[in-house]
Amino acid sequence: MHLSEAKAAVMGAAAVVGGVIGQAFGGLDAAFQTLLIFMAIDYITGLVVAGVFGTSDKTESGHLESRAGWKGLCRKGVTLLVVLVAAQLDIVLGMTIVRDAAIYAFIANECISIIENAGLMGIPIPNVVMNAIETLQNKDKPSQK
Repeated sequence: MHLSEAKAAVMGAAAVVGGVIGQAFGGLDAAFQTLLIFMAIDYITGLVVAGVFGTSDKTESGHLESRAGWKGLCRKGVTLLVVLVAAQLDIVLGMTIVRDAAIYAFIANECISIIENAGLMGIPIPNVVMNAIETLQNKDKPSQK
């Protein structure tokens, strides 16, 4: 097998695995992409708060601690598992509201955490962002969809 054939096989396998995972989560739509992006931003801003500013409320010292970082990653992993469960419930129930409501709720939570991190860095948050989060929090209620 040549290098290009091996590369094609690996790329094909990755595409299949990605497709299966994407399907299990109900697709890689804008809401799910936004959740993934916000989760990454929250984790990175949390690292900056602890590593650069030393003002984290997740540790006694306010500085980086591996245990706090692992806890954060575990929380994000379980968040994705809850979205997976919600997507599967939608499949069984023949609807899309459970997954969407869960994703909206988690996006709102990530936004709040990002804003808290920005506040710990001394960054003022524009009112339009706060209003958007409030709207998003109302959107996560199934009766609103």
